Amino acid sequence: MKKVIAFSIFLICFLACNSQNDKYRNPIDGSEIKRTIVDIRGNQFFIDEEITYKGRFWKGNKIEGLLLNSRMVQGIFDDYNEETRKKWKYPDTQKWDPDRNTSEFVDAMVDWRSHGLLAFTLNLQGGSPMGYGNQGWYNSSYTKKGELRSEYIDRLTKILDKADEIGMVVILGYFYFGQDQNLENEDAVVTATRNITNWILDKGYKNILVEINNECDVDAYDHEILMPQRVHELIELVKSMERDGYSLFTGTSFGGNAIPILNVVDVSDFILIHGNGVGDPARITEMIQQTRDLATYKEMPILFNEDDHYEFDKESNNMVAAICSYASWGFFDYRREGEKYNDGFQSVPVDWKISSDRKRAFFNKVKEITGMI
Repeated sequence: MKKVIAFSIFLICFLACNSQNDKYRNPIDGSEIKRTIVDIRGNQFFIDEEITYKGRFWKGNKIEGLLLNSRMVQGIFDDYNEETRKKWKYPDTQKWDPDRNTSEFVDAMVDWRSHGLLAFTLNLQGGSPMGYGNQGWYNSSYTKKGELRSEYIDRLTKILDKADEIGMVVILGYFYFGQDQNLENEDAVVTATRNITNWILDKGYKNILVEINNECDVDAYDHEILMPQRVHELIELVKSMERDGYSLFTGTSFGGNAIPILNVVDVSDFILIHGNGVGDPARITEMIQQTRDLATYKEMPILFNEDDHYEFDKESNNMVAAICSYASWGFFDYRREGEKYNDGFQSVPVDWKISSDRKRAFFNKVKEITGMI
């Protein structure tokens, strides 16, 4: 009787596992596709059922449950404007190549992960390829009506698959204020949101945190539904879409030195804030507390996913201030005037390797904080 029961349990588990795995198999060779799963429990992050940086403390500060990250928004970048496209030439070939850009991004990811970086921000409409400002380039994963562009989705798939394979989380931005004007109207914005969310759910990716748009409070947005008073509608839309009971964790970000507003906080699964414009680490501490004091805040992670202040060699800096207040922190690196090709993770063309003094300083600090050294 015991053997019968044991075999029955085995058979049930076997069938359940295989039924699940069959949903995520490579259509070419039938091999199993791994699925990394990000989860949020209270104000902590988990990956594959284990708390991030398990058991780690740094200088008396709890690190486990945080999600250290970097802004890598140009991983699928291209430019449909032939005039501005000329700006992005690689120094060795004197031409722009979007497939090379994505391939080199994928090749660099294992090294990022080995330093303790668990997440990066990618955006389906990129970011400013010059660090700040917008000057006519046309970079969007969507057509004017909100349909998905296959060439962008092919590049996105390569990055998401690699992140899935090595256990990294992708903070995936849907819209950017330098490109939302290329969607013809609000219906197109909603259609794009539905299309990309359906695609993610159909593919079975579970290592994604959705950032509806980068800095929703920036005045440059063309569509009201992407602005602070209404962006919660898109957050709720994404959260309402599901497959087999699974839906995507969703929020949106606010500009540097800004505190999120109540309607957004109320519906978000996590809070994204930015440290741009914040030169005093004490203000980072204050921003975190002000966010937690909001009337609609409930226990959830607070995550900086953009900050262009560094000073990693100093005892006090924005990164340390965030961590000491139990908030995750994200590195924003762009090429300053006069710097070389290997400087900056946002300026196109991008050298995705840890190849400059600033990049090394950040990743070495991540290594120290996370205990990877």
